[in-house]
Amino acid sequence: MTVTAHPLVSRARELADDLLSPAAERVDQEGVPATHIEAIKRSGLLGVSAPAVYGGSAAPVAVVRETAEILAGACCSTWFVQTQHHTPVLTLAGSELPVRERLLGPLARGELLSGVAYAHLRSYPRVPVRVRREAGGRRFHGTVPWYTGWGLNDVLLLAGVTEDDEALFAFVEAREQPGLRPSEPMRLAALTASRTVSLDLDGLRVPEEAVALRLPFGDWAAADHPKTLNTNPAVFGITEAALGLVEEEYAGVLRVRLGEVRRRAYALADHPVPHERAQERLAVRAEAFTLMRTATTTAVVTGGGRAMSLDSRAQRLAREGLFLLVQGQTRASRTAHLQWLAEHSR
Repeated sequence: MTVTAHPLVSRARELADDLLSPAAERVDQEGVPATHIEAIKRSGLLGVSAPAVYGGSAAPVAVVRETAEILAGACCSTWFVQTQHHTPVLTLAGSELPVRERLLGPLARGELLSGVAYAHLRSYPRVPVRVRREAGGRRFHGTVPWYTGWGLNDVLLLAGVTEDDEALFAFVEAREQPGLRPSEPMRLAALTASRTVSLDLDGLRVPEEAVALRLPFGDWAAADHPKTLNTNPAVFGITEAALGLVEEEYAGVLRVRLGEVRRRAYALADHPVPHERAQERLAVRAEAFTLMRTATTTAVVTGGGRAMSLDSRAQRLAREGLFLLVQGQTRASRTAHLQWLAEHSR
């Protein structure tokens, strides 16, 4: 079966064409509605990477990427809310702790939507969230700077650093409760619709049976590092959508470049040794970003003055592209991107 013929790719295209894309400008201004999330849950896309025995699809990585490109190009805010879900699924799939049996099935089948609160671990040795052990469970203290999908997610995967210098991940109900208080939703230049807040943790108690993963922080960081080297498929989704607004006379050469950069990016992502060719991965990532900015700029220029209207698809895609430039950014990826920009501006 080809990637484009895969049932999940077909469902993603149907969702994009019939629901997400027609409503994207309204969603950008008003927020991702619960009806969008219910449609995503029913589609089976939340289980794209989940084990089949738990109700998921265990789809090939090419299908995972294709569906991400389609959703991001149609409505980046909806894509961003649902993409958080896949890390908790993969975390549970690799866990041997009791919470796996309680949550992996509901998450794989789309009965529950999960968010994530772990990117702050990448600021180590600064520790925004600390975890203390107590009888029968753990207490979380600190601040999660960014949490996406508040009010839409059912559960969240929360991470912190323990007194033993371990990275610890546990599942929590995604609601205000003793020890967990959300901020007001953030107003952002792009993706305000994704309902992003910060979380204040003041002794949030989590029972031991909710813990999904604990391992030495250095081991977690080593496994996490390659994830920040590769190009996010959403970048290609935004690029493709922007080129769809441009006359073929001007879009054609950019489409050729898009195909070339995408092939190189995914070939590097599929390299059997995740830590190898790091600089090449970062360089291709920066090249993909630049192509995305060129495509969205071309779409804005094509739209002329109309592109400045908030109901213009071109300006929305341009702002979403700016968001992707910094989403998941680390010190190393930022430095590599800045160096690439400096070298290629000459």
